Amino acid sequence: MSDSKTKRRDPYKNFRFRVKFSGGDYLLGVSKITGFKRSTEVIKHRSGGDPATSAKLPGRTEYDAITLERGVTADKVFAQWANRVWSFANSGQGLETSLKDFRRDLIVDVFDEGGQKVLSYQVFNCWVSEWQPVSDLDANANAVAVQHIKVENEGWVAEEVPEPQDVSFEDPA
Repeated sequence: MSDSKTKRRDPYKNFRFRVKFSGGDYLLGVSKITGFKRSTEVIKHRSGGDPATSAKLPGRTEYDAITLERGVTADKVFAQWANRVWSFANSGQGLETSLKDFRRDLIVDVFDEGGQKVLSYQVFNCWVSEWQPVSDLDANANAVAVQHIKVENEGWVAEEVPEPQDVSFEDPA
């Protein structure tokens, strides 16, 4: 039996995370992720002769779109990914593009205060359904220009991450 004093009791912070494409490097500057949600429809069923109660069964499961937000930089990875679904030509007419490789898996890693990975989610078959290359521009504001990308997905799973050991910064001497 483990000593309860050595187990973590504090929740993880929501600002220590990084996002990457499966098998790739971490994406630069992602500062916010919203929409991690899974919902399962409820199917009500009542047996004949039982007018008072109904049973509830699970139906279809849907995964909400996930939105990634980051400060505008010279990095073009979001724009390039968004353009795999639709490209807008200089002539003012939209041109269809190749749908090859427009779906990508994402990995969202969460870290503790010691910088150790504590949670990891793999998001499957993501593709860009909404792209905002720059937020509202306001000459009177004192803020960072932000871009948003909304990605549809076909589900996500929490990956098994071993429980990290507490890191000690004490001098061993």
